[in-house]
Amino acid sequence: MRANVYVDGFNLYYGCLKGARHKWLDLDALSRRLLPQHEHIHRIRYFTAQIGRRTDDPQRHNRQQIYLRALRTIPHLEIHLGRFQQTTVRMPLAVPPVQGPRTVEVIKTEEKGSDVNLATYLVADAFRGDFDAALVITNDADLAEPIRLVCHELRLVVGIASPHPPHRRSGALRQATPTFFRQIRPSTLRACQFPDLIKDGQGLVQGPLMW
Repeated sequence: MRANVYVDGFNLYYGCLKGARHKWLDLDALSRRLLPQHEHIHRIRYFTAQIGRRTDDPQRHNRQQIYLRALRTIPHLEIHLGRFQQTTVRMPLAVPPVQGPRTVEVIKTEEKGSDVNLATYLVADAFRGDFDAALVITNDADLAEPIRLVCHELRLVVGIASPHPPHRRSGALRQATPTFFRQIRPSTLRACQFPDLIKDGQGLVQGPLMW
């Protein structure tokens, strides 16, 4: 059976990679670990957005570029980029003072497009007959309806791998009743790391020493 894997990059990062030691993650190895019954991983689609350069962490952008370069060494992986949108908005204070302003201006940064892109490719690939089974790595409730459609209307095998702890698993995704669930555990991440050095068409890619 041909299996496609759809990776919600930011949900994966904030669910189980932020603050962890296993960010040099080989998504092909992870896909095979999560789908041991599928010998052929036909396609991996990775959805993210490019991080801008920030004064509080000037190397953050560079680390992401190194990781994207490592991912591009996986021949059946495609990277789909959304975008970041930054706006200045006024929001209420959680504990407003007795006297003085009750709101404050904040800079709000939102990652846009990745969930829509993932949903679009999941449904389009299903209609094109691009896979026999799909695995969606996410805990985003916004993806419940496209998963339900592919699973129940098109009658294809669709699983969800949650990067978040079980007690934080999305109820909406459970109600979409996918074919199966997987839990991404620290031991799985530890077993699915890239080598320290990877060779691509430009030379050697080394995992960042500090994340």
